[in-house]
Amino acid sequence: MSTRRNGTQDTAPRTGPDTAAPVGVDELLEQVRARYERVEAPDAYAAARAGEALLVDIRYAALRERDGLVPGALVIERNELEWRLDPRGSHRVPEATGHDLRIVVLCNEGYASSLAVASLHQLGLHRATDLVGGFQAWRAAGLPVSEEPTADQ
Repeated sequence: MSTRRNGTQDTAPRTGPDTAAPVGVDELLEQVRARYERVEAPDAYAAARAGEALLVDIRYAALRERDGLVPGALVIERNELEWRLDPRGSHRVPEATGHDLRIVVLCNEGYASSLAVASLHQLGLHRATDLVGGFQAWRAAGLPVSEEPTADQ
């Protein structure tokens, strides 16, 4: 049951494409991840170094301060991601050059980034993917980590 704008109760059952059966977050992650190929840390590093991918760090400030930064990664916190990466958006970053941009999203452990990628796909960023294991996998692989934030991060 829901409340209409006029304050009355709507008791009609919901049907249609927006009323799929509820799923748990584990099932949601499985469904989302089945739609694209995730990347491992060494592959993300190589793609970024070759200029073939934009690394985007969506971890919140406290984690970046605690654990460090991925050198060269664009820092965009999760709550701003869609606005900053939408190539047609008025609040986009200069790096958001088009829908064919290969974006590798990383969070702390590789969970939130998967859900973020689903959202980017809805914006038409069909080459967006995420890093398996997130920042923790990056660091465990011995890839570069900067302890000092740069002026733009």
